[in-house]
Amino acid sequence: MESGEQRNYGTDVWVTEQPRMTANEGKASGGEIGGKVSGIENGGKIHDGENGGKVNGIENGGKIHEDEIGGKVSGNENGGGIVSEGDKGMMNDSQIGVTAHDSTTTPTTPNPDDNFDTILTKLGTGKWNIFYVVTMAYWYSLLPYHTVAGAFMAPDVDHTCHLPPNALVYTPEQLYNNSHSKQNDSCSYLVEVSEGRLEKQPCTQWDFDDTFTSTVTSEFQLVCGKKYARATYQSMYMFGMLVGALFNGFLADRFGRKTMITISTLSYTVIALGSAWLPNMWSLLTARFFLGTMHPTSLQTGYILVLEVTELRMRSKIGLFQFFSWSTGTILFSAWAYFIRDWRWLQTAVSLPCLLFLPALYFLGESPRWLAVVGQHQRALKEVKRAAVWNKVTLPPDQELLEIMYRVQEQAVSVRPSEDTSKSTIWTKLYNILMRTAVLFKTPKLRLITIVMCVDYFVVAMLFFGLTLGASSLNVNHFVYVAIAGLVELPSATIMIPIVMYFGRRKMLIFDFAGCAVALLAQPLISEDLKWLSVVLVMVGKMLSTAAFNIVFLYSLELIPTELRTQGMSAGMMSSRAGAIVAPFIMSALDAHPPWSISVVFGCAAAVAAVVVFPLWETMNTRLPDTLADLEGYTNPGLTLDEESTTQRSNENRNERDTAM
Repeated sequence: MESGEQRNYGTDVWVTEQPRMTANEGKASGGEIGGKVSGIENGGKIHDGENGGKVNGIENGGKIHEDEIGGKVSGNENGGGIVSEGDKGMMNDSQIGVTAHDSTTTPTTPNPDDNFDTILTKLGTGKWNIFYVVTMAYWYSLLPYHTVAGAFMAPDVDHTCHLPPNALVYTPEQLYNNSHSKQNDSCSYLVEVSEGRLEKQPCTQWDFDDTFTSTVTSEFQLVCGKKYARATYQSMYMFGMLVGALFNGFLADRFGRKTMITISTLSYTVIALGSAWLPNMWSLLTARFFLGTMHPTSLQTGYILVLEVTELRMRSKIGLFQFFSWSTGTILFSAWAYFIRDWRWLQTAVSLPCLLFLPALYFLGESPRWLAVVGQHQRALKEVKRAAVWNKVTLPPDQELLEIMYRVQEQAVSVRPSEDTSKSTIWTKLYNILMRTAVLFKTPKLRLITIVMCVDYFVVAMLFFGLTLGASSLNVNHFVYVAIAGLVELPSATIMIPIVMYFGRRKMLIFDFAGCAVALLAQPLISEDLKWLSVVLVMVGKMLSTAAFNIVFLYSLELIPTELRTQGMSAGMMSSRAGAIVAPFIMSALDAHPPWSISVVFGCAAAVAAVVVFPLWETMNTRLPDTLADLEGYTNPGLTLDEESTTQRSNENRNERDTAM
């Protein structure tokens, strides 16, 4: 490494690399130094009487006289670096976040293979980590109230046509005796247009059963010709999630995890409370869309934040446990709906607890791993130190932590395409978004991960939400069905934890999808007299699809490098929202067909999702890749020449530093 080379450890913080000399290279003895010594101009003298060998970085390196250098030099006997500060030649350790070592301490050199997981391992798991887990878990418990709102706020309610005065009503005997092939149904009624000739007229009003006091279905008459609007109510939220996922990844990678969590949770709370009292269907659907756009930002970014502050050995447990609260929220939603049968008051009641989450945002910190990757090392160091205080642990010297953070940033390969900001039109912005998304298909391993995860996210969301909303297809009690659906999700967040830790992500993801396929494809074989067994098989499929959903989240997070993590997971989230969007329409389209048709479609989809996982590799007990270079390797044929040279320079700098040390 060249003498005087400067290294950036954070915003506006530079540390000058010091020349390293050995006894064989010669001693600096009383004469002029023919060059710069640690940033100090010629004229500084170093007495060698006590040197006995090496200067700068070697034990017992000699004392340095400060009166002849023209300023104060911060040196010590264990070879501390000499760094000039401005024109005075002074070094203030506090300004660069480096703690001065005691003169009897032997300096430690970070392992070149260390990454941010090394720091998290030293922090361990304590109050700091638990606060993140509990805070975000509480928020997750509130999301099912709106995500599966269609189950209770816009259900398929039994209804009959409200007959006008001129409608004809025939008993079955009259219809049989008069050989009439037409009769009144829930969407039409009979009128006599001429003597002996009957004609069907479409209904304009309906009477609904008294299971619910008021629903979106009954208030806005979403039946018969408007039946599609009921599925749209549910799908509009999912469509918002798809759009939100499109932008969430870029925004969270650029502005940080906490910033986007704050914006999304505040917006979500306001929209959830306000939309409960909107007067018409179109405004309600619009609110559902914007509510959905905030969902992936709070859920996905929060999930990433929690795992980015979690040490390696606890990642599986915490990653799977995160969704325990989601299952709890689903069960509680059934209880809320059972006691509050009016959809407006129900939505208000389940939205008020969002207000309790907002004070926690003040104490929630930014992801130090993300800060390190984007080069904000001083902020990352501050967050790490705060975590050490909360967890009551002692960290290595600041310089060692900064060295690891610098290495993480140094390895980051810039994969964003250049953007022309001179003509910032909507089309230019859309083009830039598409180019950023194309990055996920740029290298072989990343391309494989992206394709497999998009398929699995699409299928698992279709299964998860489709089976949750499937009470009407099985003709069972809505409240009991949703409560059981939430109950069977609990094993995926409890029992599944040790299983995944033992067998790994890949094997269990294949097993869950395959098991779900078997259960759903077996359901049509059950006799109609054994309805309970049909429900059991569907619930087994629901349980395994939930387990697969949790593992897909954890697995994709561990596969995608930090610098592209939210972007990659946003692509997966977009696929999952597409699956969630089509699920209600599949349920509605197949509702008139045999009940087993839905199970067959979902079962085949689960089988496909299991097969596509085979090419992937196991990530259990492995470090999270921080950069694309970590994922692909330093000699990657998928990198462009510019990226390849960037990676090569990164390796050369690392080798130079290691050799010099």
